Amino acid sequence: MEDLITFFSFQNPNIRFVTGGSVLLAISSALVGCFTFLKKKALVGDAVAHAVLPGICLAFLLSGTKNPIYLITGAFITGWLSLILIDVITRKSKIKEDTAIGLILSVFFGVGILLLTMIQHSGNAAQTGLDSFLFGKAAALVGDDLVIFSVISICLLLGVILLYKEFALISFDEDFAKSIGFPVKRLELALTTLTVLAVVTGIQAVGVVLMAAMLITPAAAARFWTNKLSIMLLLAAIFGAFSGVSGAYISYVAPSMPTGPWIVMVISMIALTSFFIAPEKGILYKLIRQSKIKKRILTENILKLFYQLGEMDSNFEEQRNIEQIQAKRPIRTPALLSGLNRLSQQGFLKHHKGSWQLTDQGQKKGQRIVKLHRLWEVYLTKYLRIAPDHVHEDADNIEHILTPELEARLEALLQYPTSDPHESVIPYNKPIKN
Repeated sequence: MEDLITFFSFQNPNIRFVTGGSVLLAISSALVGCFTFLKKKALVGDAVAHAVLPGICLAFLLSGTKNPIYLITGAFITGWLSLILIDVITRKSKIKEDTAIGLILSVFFGVGILLLTMIQHSGNAAQTGLDSFLFGKAAALVGDDLVIFSVISICLLLGVILLYKEFALISFDEDFAKSIGFPVKRLELALTTLTVLAVVTGIQAVGVVLMAAMLITPAAAARFWTNKLSIMLLLAAIFGAFSGVSGAYISYVAPSMPTGPWIVMVISMIALTSFFIAPEKGILYKLIRQSKIKKRILTENILKLFYQLGEMDSNFEEQRNIEQIQAKRPIRTPALLSGLNRLSQQGFLKHHKGSWQLTDQGQKKGQRIVKLHRLWEVYLTKYLRIAPDHVHEDADNIEHILTPELEARLEALLQYPTSDPHESVIPYNKPIKN
């Protein structure tokens, strides 16, 4: 508790620098990463992150210092150059984009490692700590770093705000943007520049290897929760900021834990949680929805069976047992019992000591399902010229998804036929008489 109070009081300058730098890095990366993610260029961030290493080493060799301005400038130049080369290779050759990204990533990173090794063996005392760019060292951030991060993050934020509509258009429909005269190439160049800036900003905190995760993971997590771009940007920024604060706090209470990897771990846990529990797109939501659909189809099929049995002996109020239902259509006993009990609870069936009877509500619903089944069979044979003995299975599937609007249009289109292709009567909404 004492650590929590001390940390969030932000009285320690080191805590302010690390937390502020981590949050700025996470937010700026998340905002730009949303557009990269929507353009389906997730690997681009990885390529840029690896391509900045030779720029950092060259900047150090030329300047002889670890001044963050020089290093960021060098990283920006080689990162930007790598994206230009990927674009040129993709356009001027038959090499696909993913192959070009892999090629540029490995070449630039290889050159970076070579230069870093040369620097480490040069005997230059100023090179100490330069290898932290490989894996990041957020805990080493100081006030000057925070000032530079703040300036770059504000530039990124302004760039995203000013070009929000343009970036949104080229992210969702690039061809349409070209057709209405948008300068797509220049906009892509601007987005590329912002992407490189975001990567360069974060490279000192989380390192070359993990920077791509900071760019894409918040966007991927936010995408599970919304289909609206403005909300996605806001959520990605919130997720990024939370992971930045969490990573800094974990490394504060456990000094042996590096900040950058913990930031990535937290944002990855948010993305994983979103993957499972997000409404509409989460795995659990989809499983629950599929289960509900299966249960609804089962109960509708049972009502249809009751109605068909009623048609056979002209008695819709007859009590039916499991054997009679399974003789009409084989359904596994546990599933059938579950469906019968559910229909009883919903008021469509009455339960009488091992047998079930349709209620008025159940008769109407069963009648409608049978009607939709037979109307669709008529439609398939009349308009699609499908043989009558091949339409049953299609009708069995479509009867569960026809809406009342489609039902009315189907009845009008077919002019209220009285019988299906098998000469069975099509029951309309009339009072049911025994």
